[in-house]
Amino acid sequence: MLQAPPSFHQPLTPSQMVDLRLAASPMTGSKRRAFEAAMALKYCEGNPLQAESIFGWSRRTVAGGLADRRTGIICRGAQSAFSGRQRWEATHPEAADDLRRLADAQAQQAPTFRPTLAYTRLTAHAALVALTAQGYREDQLPAPSTMAEVLNRMGCRLRKVVKAKPQKKLKETDAMVGNLEKKTRQRRQRTPSNV
Repeated sequence: MLQAPPSFHQPLTPSQMVDLRLAASPMTGSKRRAFEAAMALKYCEGNPLQAESIFGWSRRTVAGGLADRRTGIICRGAQSAFSGRQRWEATHPEAADDLRRLADAQAQQAPTFRPTLAYTRLTAHAALVALTAQGYREDQLPAPSTMAEVLNRMGCRLRKVVKAKPQKKLKETDAMVGNLEKKTRQRRQRTPSNV
């Protein structure tokens, strides 16, 4: 009867198993499959089920890595190309153009006049109301929080605009106010009261 050749591998310590799990965790795709397959060949005799029980890795991932290694063909996933959700501006370009026109109409120069950028005071709620008034349905418009992100991506930042700074109190100002109060008292004395 044939016996299996003796294994020359020493058993892994728990800290070594943790280190291998940690080494595999940041990897993705074909790199992760290749690493897990190499460790399964080295420590688990190429058995995906044993690699799953020892390291906690998915046996399908290990089996895929072993198949990649055996055939020499590396399978690339199309996850990144076909996953995720497109931005609202990409799915509704006409509404995005109308939103940009709305934001441009409400843009104003910064109060210091130093930067060349114009800031808009258009809020997400006001933008949604304006687009609804233009005939867009609610299912075509994003939520208010998403609309705020869209406005930020378009460069429409909501900024507090200082209209005018109050002047400091001066002696001339006191004199003008005193003169106005004096004239007001004189007018009241001249006109008869209708009591």
